[in-house]
Amino acid sequence: MHIEDQIKANADLVITKLGPLSDIDFGLNRESVIWIESFIERQRQRDDIDLETIDGLVEVLGSFLGECMVANYAGQWHEVNGMWGVQLENEATAFPFNKVRKQFDNGIEGGDSIISFYEVSPLIAKR
Repeated sequence: MHIEDQIKANADLVITKLGPLSDIDFGLNRESVIWIESFIERQRQRDDIDLETIDGLVEVLGSFLGECMVANYAGQWHEVNGMWGVQLENEATAFPFNKVRKQFDNGIEGGDSIISFYEVSPLIAKR
């Protein structure tokens, strides 16, 4: 499977598995990114979560975040130095996998919010 197909499959998995838990119109939208941000924070509080689980969550949630950006900001997946990101206007590239990892590592209180990343990325791209 091509990497972009795997990314789309991961995003679909998030919608299928987490959407029913959310009590919102879950999909490739801002409200779902907000819900995922809270989900990440809840996972960070767990005592029983291991690095392998976090790595898997970074892959699927990063795919979902990136697909939200593709769908809402006319972005496209793009590889830069071996890392996958979403290319936005003016050829600026946002790296959703990195941002999800940073939120897992540092949390919102550490300054790493995926909703802020999601909202600011298209503004930076227009510069």
